[in-house]
Amino acid sequence: MTRLLQGLRTPSDRTTTSMQSSEIVDESMDPRYGTSARAAAAAKSTWFSVGVNIGLTLVQVAVGLVAGSQGLVADGIHSLSDLVADFVVLLASHHSGKDADPQHPYGHQRFETAASLVLGVLLLVVGVGMLWSAFRKLEVPGSVPKVQVAALWVAGGALVAKELLFRYMLAVAKRVKSSMLVANAWHARSDAASSLVVGLGIAGNLAGFPILDPIAALIVGFMVAKTGWWFGWDALHDLMDRAVDEQEVAAMRATLVATPGVRGVHDLRTRKMGDMIVVDAHIEVDAALDVAAGHGIAVEARRRVLERHRVLNVMTHVDPRTGEQRDEAMPNAPGAS
Repeated sequence: MTRLLQGLRTPSDRTTTSMQSSEIVDESMDPRYGTSARAAAAAKSTWFSVGVNIGLTLVQVAVGLVAGSQGLVADGIHSLSDLVADFVVLLASHHSGKDADPQHPYGHQRFETAASLVLGVLLLVVGVGMLWSAFRKLEVPGSVPKVQVAALWVAGGALVAKELLFRYMLAVAKRVKSSMLVANAWHARSDAASSLVVGLGIAGNLAGFPILDPIAALIVGFMVAKTGWWFGWDALHDLMDRAVDEQEVAAMRATLVATPGVRGVHDLRTRKMGDMIVVDAHIEVDAALDVAAGHGIAVEARRRVLERHRVLNVMTHVDPRTGEQRDEAMPNAPGAS
């Protein structure tokens, strides 16, 4: 989800989706980071974020009001929204770590996806509110006061704090392969971007251009709303059983084909289940084998996929493959015409 200046831009089009997937996709599942380990990592990093955002909210809003900076107050409200987002993540981590039950036979992993959707909606609402407030201020530009220099120092400190928070949270998310934590980390990065814009607006105000402060608040509102839209849209697609990317599908196909006894694979389908994957596949075995032998091959193929990939469950269907079918699939095989 990156060089500093590039990362400070708000994700657009498919950028958000590719950021999340590129940070967590791996061909093999690291056994050190199961559901419980990921939940513990989410709790630790999120509680750290809670502490940082409490401090930032109090300082930014208080100094913004005293110094007369609408942009700094808007940035403080943005930090306040992070507190709500952090508690959403904590709630999701708790529920997604629960074991499967009769009502949820595949587990509760999609609670993470739902949390990402909530994060997106939260950002969208906060961003629209910022836009509305900034537009109201710009309607009467003469009412914009000159801010005090303390606002600039606070904006700079907030920028540094949020960037460091982003780097810490993203490192945790990459280690445990959690798209929910990636989303929350990029939420922190969007805050760093907003603090940068606010700092520039305050500097412009101090230089004799007071209107730049509400303009900065307007830009922050747009960035926040746009980020929220793409996070929410991405999570919505996952909730609608979006398949994983072609690279990961190809890796799982290779694992199945490499299983002794598997002569071919077709109708390989995947769908996201939180940060895990549910797989359906038809595997082809020698038609001369009996049912028990074919079943044994399917069990081994399933075991290999579960062991090597971020897969929650594999449903296999065994299809017989005749000698003629093998020859058709391998035109260079001996005796093939």
